[in-house]
Parts: sequence; C-alpha cells; structure tokens
Amino acid sequence: MKNKSTQYLVQGALIGAVYVVLTLVFAPLSFGEIQVRFAEMLTILPFFTPAAVPGLFVGCLLANILGGAILPDIIFGSLATLIGAVGTYMLRSKNRFLAPIPPIAANLVIVPFVLRYGYGVDQPIPFMMLTVGAGEVISAGILGLILMSILYPNRKNMFRETYHAQQ
Repeated sequence: MKNKSTQYLVQGALIGAVYVVLTLVFAPLSFGEIQVRFAEMLTILPFFTPAAVPGLFVGCLLANILGGAILPDIIFGSLATLIGAVGTYMLRSKNRFLAPIPPIAANLVIVPFVLRYGYGVDQPIPFMMLTVGAGEVISAGILGLILMSILYPNRKNMFRETYHAQQ
C-alpha cells in the first residue's frame, strides 16, 4: 500500500511541476485576457490517474503565484483548474473525447470574472468568455486530445497502479 501512495504522490508532483514549467516558460501567452496556457493540455490527465487532480491544482496555484498573479486569480484561477480536473476525473469512464470539456467550461466561466473584477479588464464578460474559451479549446481541447492520443495506447503500462479500467 505504501508503494501505491508513493506512486500517487510522485505522479501528482510531476504533473504539478510540468504544469508550473509550461506555464512559466510560455508566460507571455499564459496570462491575460487573451491567453493560451499550454499547461492546460495536462488537464486531460485525470482521465488516466486520480493523482493528476491535486497535481494540477497545486501546479496551477504555484504557477499563478510565481507568475505574479493577484490573489483573486491565484484563488479562483486555481479553483477553475481544480473543478476542471475533478470533472475530467468524473468523466473517465465515459468517452475519452469528453475529457477536455470540464476544464474548458470551468475556465470559460470563472476566468473572465477574475479578469474583469480582479484585474479591471474593460472588456465585456461575454467577449472574454470567448477569448478565454478559445484559448482553452486550443490548449485543453486540441493539444490535450493530441496528448491523450499519445498516452492512451500505453495507458495501462504508464499508469499501472492508479489506472481505472475504461473500456
């Protein structure tokens, strides 16, 4: 049992670390009213392992702190990633192509309000929903599904102990 919890911790930590690195390496695109946060492609990982849920949340939290985000963004932006990750995990037994929908929806709804009321961005919320949503479709939708197509054939070997049967 200890081996499983160690594996869970290591998987979560690695996922969180990769999220932080991708966010900060691509920082000019990761923040702002028009953003494509490449790290959001990792939000499909809860489909494969429950360890991705806390990993993504902590990774987003650290990326927002290190990226200089304001407190409402640190809190609510990270919660949007957590909600998306939990939603993806809950859909794991469904069609794998549904995996990006929860992170897209969570960010599309939450982030525009953070931009408006946290950062004072003077754009209509529906417009920011469109821009944030488009960025999420690119990162979580397109790039996430590409990542899934790479990982899916080897899912049982890569996520041995934490993989949940999905046939």
